[in-house]
Amino acid sequence: MKYMIYSSLFFLFVVSCKSESKKTPIKQKEENSVTSLSVPSVLNASLPRLYSNSDKLFLSWVEKQDTLSVLKYASFSGTSWSKPQIITSGTNWFVNWADFPSISENNGNILAHTLQKSASGTYTYDVKLSVYNAKTNTWKKDFLLNLDGTQSEHGFVSLIPYGENDFFVTWLDGRTTVNVPKDKAQMTIRGAVITANGEILEDVLLDNRTCDCCNTAATMTKNGQLVVYRDRSEDEIRDIYVVRKVNEKWTKPQPVYNDNWHIPGCPVNGPAIAALENNIAVVWFTAANDDPKVQVAFSDDGGATFGLPVRVDKGNAIGRVDLVLLDKNNAAVLWMEPQGNDTVIQLAKVSSSGSVSTPITITKTRSERASGFPQLEKVKNTLYIAWTSLEETQPTVKMVSLNVSSFQ
Repeated sequence: MKYMIYSSLFFLFVVSCKSESKKTPIKQKEENSVTSLSVPSVLNASLPRLYSNSDKLFLSWVEKQDTLSVLKYASFSGTSWSKPQIITSGTNWFVNWADFPSISENNGNILAHTLQKSASGTYTYDVKLSVYNAKTNTWKKDFLLNLDGTQSEHGFVSLIPYGENDFFVTWLDGRTTVNVPKDKAQMTIRGAVITANGEILEDVLLDNRTCDCCNTAATMTKNGQLVVYRDRSEDEIRDIYVVRKVNEKWTKPQPVYNDNWHIPGCPVNGPAIAALENNIAVVWFTAANDDPKVQVAFSDDGGATFGLPVRVDKGNAIGRVDLVLLDKNNAAVLWMEPQGNDTVIQLAKVSSSGSVSTPITITKTRSERASGFPQLEKVKNTLYIAWTSLEETQPTVKMVSLNVSSFQ
């Protein structure tokens, strides 16, 4: 069974995977410490992704122009946006609410990805990468990440800086789901290094059986790369697992925590992760025992072990999570949950000691798939949140900011 649908009681929508500065003021409105920001996108824009290099914020998004999809990005200095730049465009993309383009930056180099259809099947698509080399001031665009040659599903990509100039990328790879008996078809997760010149190095299998279409997440620890994702056991237990690169070798997959969530279809609701050296926080959604909730677990040994999870929602959560570390013992966590007849995006501070601040409601949103996955990043002492708004005649990208001190 490729998917299943929970009742509206739980609001869990389970589906198949499926430069110049502007002169206008950036800050527009302030309510309860949450400040609305103007964004450089236009109408019919969606699927925002945020990336922070600690000093500057990067935003990517997709604009639709008839049958053409365009991936754009801009950077934010704290007072103004750079002029939006087109990374790439296409008419044969796979554009999806949960599996969508990402962006990362490393020492001036930029890496982004898109998804391109490889055949007529609904979920037959490849990962295409575009990398900007700051030293040569050139782009290498739309080169293939997955080199297996199968017409299968490849996506749910995570990008992070690696070394001084390169990037680490991880993705779900369906090469072993084709030309095999149905009971042998398994989604996998892989990792590779992408150089600033667009070379693909160290392509490696990380886990040979994963959930089909939950987003992945990755971070760098003091020891090396760490990847977190939703696993899939032979008994259809789909809990959150982690693999680490230690002493140049990848560890065996291990659970962050045993929720023992038995679910025969993919919930399309993956984890998020952040690290400061070897201090790590992971947030994820689970509906084990018919109790939909958002949980956070901390590690102080590079992900070798995790403490018991802390629940952050008020009950009946939707998930679609993100987080950043504020310091080694505290994280800011973003998630969606119902609030009366509404659906809201919530933000709270969670401590490794188990305390949770009173949640801040960022905005009302919609529980439907088109509202996508809200994004959270931190630049210095400011948190930034972006999401797809469905309140206009066409989708729009919305953003707000707030100071870390809002939690105190």
